[in-house]
Amino acid sequence: MEKLKLSFKRILAVRGMGAALIALAGWIVLYIVFGAINPMIFKANNILNLLRSMAKYLLVGVGQSVILITGNIDLSIGSIVAMSAMISATLMSKGVSVMTALLVAFISCMIIGFINGLLVGKFKLPPFIATLGTMFCARGISYLVNDNRNTNAISSGIGKEAGTAFQNFFYYGKTLGVYNAFWIALIIFIVIFFILSKTRTGRHIYAVGSNIEAAKLSGVNVFSTITKAYMISAFCAFVVGLILCAQANMGNMEAGNCYEMYGVAAGVIGGISPLGGSGLLLGAFAGAGVWQTLENGLGIIGASVGLQRIVIGIIVTGAVMVDILFRHGLSSKKIKNK
Repeated sequence: MEKLKLSFKRILAVRGMGAALIALAGWIVLYIVFGAINPMIFKANNILNLLRSMAKYLLVGVGQSVILITGNIDLSIGSIVAMSAMISATLMSKGVSVMTALLVAFISCMIIGFINGLLVGKFKLPPFIATLGTMFCARGISYLVNDNRNTNAISSGIGKEAGTAFQNFFYYGKTLGVYNAFWIALIIFIVIFFILSKTRTGRHIYAVGSNIEAAKLSGVNVFSTITKAYMISAFCAFVVGLILCAQANMGNMEAGNCYEMYGVAAGVIGGISPLGGSGLLLGAFAGAGVWQTLENGLGIIGASVGLQRIVIGIIVTGAVMVDILFRHGLSSKKIKNK
């Protein structure tokens, strides 16, 4: 029993674990509350659909959380989502093979991620301004790639069989009874969680967010670290673009609209500090679950879209206030101890 208590204390001692567990508990409570109002929420089909819809929020939440941990923000995520969807869908609808289309979209998204890292890490532009610029550029590319039009059905170019295979792999297909979109998001989450918690790159990402000057003195390559973070974010957005493309069987120029804010919401709700240097990716998982459950539950009980946005906005603002008050409390304790 003592060993169990010690193990539990060690887990809670991990920085950011408390906030992540609170978000996880909040997700469970929220789901039970909505289920009590409308038992339809507990039905298997609704749970599966909720997990599939959660995949896109989880991915943008993971991508944005990595950026937030460095003490920055990425406003280009939603536009990269659109660019990924439009480039891949345009090429496939014109008969280009799936692999080639995905490779071109991937390289394009990684270039935007690298540019973000270059502007913020090398040229020291404020991240809000740098990624605001790339946000407009990436959205512009998504418009230009198919001459300011949404694409035709991807199956019209690559054929019905290849189109169906693409859609099943990224959205409609199931593995072990769960939609593939969720498995894809979960695997990416696990890989990035490992990078943040077990690799030197992860330690550098936290170090840059905690104190950039101290990180420099410790030998951390700040430019390289920030660039890697932005490229991780761009990769997550790239995959979300493919999921939306598979869902619609086409590319939509407005895909990913506001997804950068959804990513911030998922991270902040899960305890990722917008001030940088703290938070666990487990929190982003819980935050994405809270976001999707709110959207799903409020929709099922008949709440308007406007009310949904107000409720989520209040929760996000409250989470940031808690983080600031918590940090202020820690700072006050340190001063008193001195």
